[in-house]
Amino acid sequence: MDQNMEFVNYVYETSSMGASSITTLLDTIKDKDNKIKKVCEDILKGHEAFIKKSKRILKKNNAEIKPVPMTAKLGSWMGIKTEMIKDNSDARVADMVIRGLTMGIIELDKKIENFDKTITNSNKKLAKELRKFENESISLLKSYL
Repeated sequence: MDQNMEFVNYVYETSSMGASSITTLLDTIKDKDNKIKKVCEDILKGHEAFIKKSKRILKKNNAEIKPVPMTAKLGSWMGIKTEMIKDNSDARVADMVIRGLTMGIIELDKKIENFDKTITNSNKKLAKELRKFENESISLLKSYL
């Protein structure tokens, strides 16, 4: 796989992991009275949009679409379920999502730096849009802390 498609696949994986984690979180609090649900639903929609964009680029280039490893999804699922048993307050949900988004931003920044000279501007723009979306999501979530 060429570097451009490897990079786009990373954007796909990051968005997929975010969507999977938020879906688990929303499922866990669906019967609760959390006010943060709408913000989480919007974050999920945003990640789903990035999944579609990156998938479209990968398919257009006949590149393999690598799924998120099941171990990563399972680890996230278990962590969310365990934490929500202890405390399912809006502040706790916001804290968990902020930590996940922050990890995603840090890794995305590393990828942008590592691939900077080998990827197209359009692929770099896609990653920067994802980073901007995740930073904006963090700003929205801070009001729940």
